[in-house]
Amino acid sequence: MNLSHHKKETFIGIGLALITAIIWSGNYVVAKGISQQIPPISLAFFRWSTACLFIIPLGWKKFQSEKIIFIQHKNYLFFTALFGVGLFNTFIYLSGHYTSAINLALIGTTASPVFITILSVLFLKEKVKQLRLVGMVLCIAGILLLLSQGSFIKLMQLRFGKGDLLILCSAFFFSIYSILVKKKPATISPTSFLFVIFITGTLMLFPFSMIELYYAPSLQWTTGMYLTILYLGIGNSVIGFLCWNGAIARIGAARTSLFGNLIPVFSTIEAVLFLNEQFSAIHLISGIVVIAGIVIANLKH
Repeated sequence: MNLSHHKKETFIGIGLALITAIIWSGNYVVAKGISQQIPPISLAFFRWSTACLFIIPLGWKKFQSEKIIFIQHKNYLFFTALFGVGLFNTFIYLSGHYTSAINLALIGTTASPVFITILSVLFLKEKVKQLRLVGMVLCIAGILLLLSQGSFIKLMQLRFGKGDLLILCSAFFFSIYSILVKKKPATISPTSFLFVIFITGTLMLFPFSMIELYYAPSLQWTTGMYLTILYLGIGNSVIGFLCWNGAIARIGAARTSLFGNLIPVFSTIEAVLFLNEQFSAIHLISGIVVIAGIVIANLKH
């Protein structure tokens, strides 16, 4: 691979990671905004069912030609679907019942790069260079600045509630998924890969969703709920996962994960617009610090 091609692949990977951060930022706002209208596991099930409807036409042909490969790697695909589809977003929707939209984005995206970097070093033997480490520290500093509203006293008094612990679990599950994606066999195409893990993960969620719906109050379907599920199914699932996996393939799991730190910045803007949350100078400053961290982490020298 020549230098110019490597640079092109790097820029594409960065672009894909950035697009994913923009798309996924709305997931945390939706998790909070719709938490009183639909139970969490059922929301996850309807989201992934919708994603399956759109990924089947895209991945069916490739899946047919790669069936033997999928059978050979069935255990790998099972666990990738479990962590990436069955658990990751379901825990976000669960935590949406106990904490704020901004907390969801802040805690989830702060923890993910740390978990991914640790797992990348342990299992992928990736080396963490100084600039990447500095960039990661800056990203975390920016998120902590936002979380504490610039107050050292508030930072020292931070306590993790039930929702915060659930979103930490979600971040850990996503970290495992990202590491597994990096280990994806080259013989499996990206589209058929999503085809299999989407369907497998949706089947995992189905029985739990049915139990939840049996005991929950009847759903009141509205135009907004239909549009939300379409957004989650097409944007957050199909487009988002294709972009994220493409970024990981080009720039690595640890480097890609740093772009997740932009999610709370975008989520804050969306929370202000759609959930009427307050925007302050701290949001702006922390956003600048996070972006600076991402830029430094992606420098070569």
